[in-house]
Amino acid sequence: MPRVMGGNKERRGCMDNKFIRVDEVAQELSVSKPYAYKLIKKLNDELKEQGFITIAGRVNRQYFQERLYGAGKGEM
Repeated sequence: MPRVMGGNKERRGCMDNKFIRVDEVAQELSVSKPYAYKLIKKLNDELKEQGFITIAGRVNRQYFQERLYGAGKGEM
């Protein structure tokens, strides 16, 4: 069976797009990294209350956009 080069990297890239990291949050909102970490923690705490598994320092990109901009609720 032939090996596909870069297969894991492609999968990792796909997962990276689903999550927004602290650097990107800080840049997008023009806030410090410590404040971006606080925002991510708050959003992840909300997701945990809903029964989702979360990753420290990252938050689901779609949830981030919904909570901050109302995206996905017919407001755009």
